[in-house]
Amino acid sequence: MSTASAESSYTARHLSVLEGLEAVRKRPGMYIGSTDSRGLMHCLWEIIDNSVDEALAGNCSTIHVVLHEDQSVEVRDDGRGIPVDIEPKTGLTGVEVVFTKLHAGGKFGGGSYAASGGLHGVGASVVNALSSRLDVEVDRGGRTHRMTFHRGEPGVFDDGPAGPRPDAPFVPFVENSELALVGKVARGRTGTRVRYWADRQVFPANAVFSYDELVTRIRQTTFLVPGLTVSVRDERRLPGTPGADGPHEETFVHHGGTRDFVEFLAPDAPVTDTWHLTGSGTFTETVPVLDDRGHLLPQAVTRECEVDIALRWGTGYDTEVRTFVNVIATPKGGSHLAGFEAGLLRTVRKAVDANARRLKVSSKDTSERIEKDDVLAGLTAVLTVRLAEPQFEGQTKEVLGTAPVRAIVAKVVDTELNRLLTSPKRDEKAQASLLLDKVVAEMRARLSARKQKEISRRKNALETSSLPAKLADCRSDDVDRSELFIVEGDSALGTAKLARSSDFQALLPIRGKILNVQKASVTDMLKNAECAAIIQVIGAGSGRSFDLDAARYGKIVLMTDADVDGAHIRTLLLTLFFRYMRPLIDSGRVYAAVPPLHRVEVIGAGSRKNEYLYTYSEEELRATLKRLDRAGKRYKDDIQRYKGLGEMDADQLAETTMDPRHRTLRRVRMEHAEVAERVFELLMGSDVAPRKDFIVAGAHQLDPSRIDA
Repeated sequence: MSTASAESSYTARHLSVLEGLEAVRKRPGMYIGSTDSRGLMHCLWEIIDNSVDEALAGNCSTIHVVLHEDQSVEVRDDGRGIPVDIEPKTGLTGVEVVFTKLHAGGKFGGGSYAASGGLHGVGASVVNALSSRLDVEVDRGGRTHRMTFHRGEPGVFDDGPAGPRPDAPFVPFVENSELALVGKVARGRTGTRVRYWADRQVFPANAVFSYDELVTRIRQTTFLVPGLTVSVRDERRLPGTPGADGPHEETFVHHGGTRDFVEFLAPDAPVTDTWHLTGSGTFTETVPVLDDRGHLLPQAVTRECEVDIALRWGTGYDTEVRTFVNVIATPKGGSHLAGFEAGLLRTVRKAVDANARRLKVSSKDTSERIEKDDVLAGLTAVLTVRLAEPQFEGQTKEVLGTAPVRAIVAKVVDTELNRLLTSPKRDEKAQASLLLDKVVAEMRARLSARKQKEISRRKNALETSSLPAKLADCRSDDVDRSELFIVEGDSALGTAKLARSSDFQALLPIRGKILNVQKASVTDMLKNAECAAIIQVIGAGSGRSFDLDAARYGKIVLMTDADVDGAHIRTLLLTLFFRYMRPLIDSGRVYAAVPPLHRVEVIGAGSRKNEYLYTYSEEELRATLKRLDRAGKRYKDDIQRYKGLGEMDADQLAETTMDPRHRTLRRVRMEHAEVAERVFELLMGSDVAPRKDFIVAGAHQLDPSRIDA
């Protein structure tokens, strides 16, 4: 085909102009991100956020969300109600404008909302376009007004006695739309009710509303709008949900704001109290504004940005920072998060420099410079900014793009946090001191981990090794096959050396009970010879810098005596792994060896050799002896009770504990991290009273014969 004929075959009649809601149905991903469960949930957020915006404006105190059994969802509020009068430019009622016209609403600078989450004027109309049916009822002026839509088109459904359903006969309005009056209410009562059925022509059948995600978002919203009550009711009876056995309802209301939110999110014991930083700033931006004739004219307007931050540092190293703009979560950050991190780093660096002598930090040594990760370690924070008409990157509102917000947030953090870090009050001064110690310790841990990574690579026989001299390494460098046994005591090490397969089993002895790292600081942990040796031998670093791929062994096996002290040492070791090398536990690479408790020598009949049986608990011993008696077999009365690994000879240790063909290993799992965190804090933390109560409550379960005394 010639170029001329190709041009003539592609003319203006081949161009499509999608009007209004047709564009939404043609390209839904452009408006809601995707058409799977995430897009379905995004539609629900659009409706809920309209009610939350009413609450932000001080006009709504209660919101109800109902997941109906027929797969519809309903959102009810006691706000002002969508306007029902005629909008002069279109000649349509306010309800129809909101639900059928893109880029229409009360959030474009008309003074109805000072700060809101719905900003583009497409939320309700997009949900309507992607619904097989949407019903809206508005209580206003003593009356209830009602309008129904089918895939964005207003009309009337002919519902039967079974109630509303999306497949009922539908008659669209032809000439004029009608906002029906369907009832009366008390004159002062206002509110909006929206119920819709997602269109399965757009959303696949396996796209469902996630109850857990809904509850998480609702809880988050009630933290950010103190005093707002939101209830969630699930009537779907879906297996695996709290409402599987019948309707399930939860109600959320919080009065402490962002402080309560931080307390809820924080996973570890506190180093500082929850600090509340607030402030505001103004900036000027040029925006297009509608004049009286409906023309858009550029105009410079002054915006105010309110900043509300709650933050606290804990003993851990994980970071949890949640950011919001007008109650809308921004999971990918934006200018407000950039300002927060910049202000935080600048302020903490300034405080460290001011206390350099006490902290033993050299201002001239460029390597000893606080980095962002050092400051963020153990931080839990909630950052909220409120401003009119923020600029988001895309309709899904995941990134804030308004550039001047960065400087405003950074200044608030700089001013308010600096005031706390330099406060003369005794309590705040003590907390500031602990915080700076933690940040400097994190910096040193990072530098130490970097050095360890550089020197801890496996060396071959021709190279010198920088690994601890007491490590009995294995010959294999196959990580998937290699095993590291952490052995209690030198006596057990000698037997284990003879019992191991030196091809793939390495041994590292420790001297008794190591440091309890739940109580100790990062600096103390790194100074402790046993902890430092374990971290160095594993070779993957510690804390935030831990790199699972760099670990030198596929299995880490804790091999301690089968007594109370052995259990304590195992707990101390697990505390070290849980606190500083958690990915090893997450990936199922940490194991506890199970050495036997007893050896029963069965006397062989005639010329047969005596046979040895091993048991691993008192119950198993009793059952074994009963079985032998029943079978008429004789055994020696002096049943050996192993108090420690050192009492076994090499063959016995290999057969029972180390040989992969016969041994039993218990894998350490962390399926419930929060429960594990609480148990470690109870057993190993600084607070003695709860541990004492726990010991007293369980004292009756202790078998006195197990105490090695």
